[in-house]
Amino acid sequence: MADVIFLAMMVVTVGGALVAMEADEIVYGAIGLAGSLFGVAALFFLLDAPYVAVFQITVYVGAVAVLILFTVMLVRTEKWAKEVPAKSLTELSGVLTGLAVIISLALTVVASNLSGDTTLQNGATFLDIGKLISTDFAPVLEILAMVLAAAIVGALTLSRVDREEERSA
Repeated sequence: MADVIFLAMMVVTVGGALVAMEADEIVYGAIGLAGSLFGVAALFFLLDAPYVAVFQITVYVGAVAVLILFTVMLVRTEKWAKEVPAKSLTELSGVLTGLAVIISLALTVVASNLSGDTTLQNGATFLDIGKLISTDFAPVLEILAMVLAAAIVGALTLSRVDREEERSA
């Protein structure tokens, strides 16, 4: 049963990444990114790492992907939903590349010895991970939060410059 769940989550993760890469509109790309990140979180649950999985959902799906969606929808002035252009050679090559990646990953899983897994003797508990994050790695998390905030402010500044150029033209 775990193998079927793994394959399903692999399809969700890779499919979401393909949607994120091939989307014509950035809103649809952000939705694909959220789906892909949710698939990664499901894989963490499958690996019996619930703390990392919840952290993945909270930070990446809940914060980053939603923040991208809100930023794009607030900054964009034109209608974001438009008709999709006709099929092109680029789209076909993207789909073929995605299929090649899926087939290679599937063959890797088949060729590997996943049934011979071992359990960890001294697994970390939620309390240990929480202490580690709140003591030793707290400055790193704060710096990453400031970098993310600076990136958002920079993106909003760049979009404002574009709007001013459009008004003057």
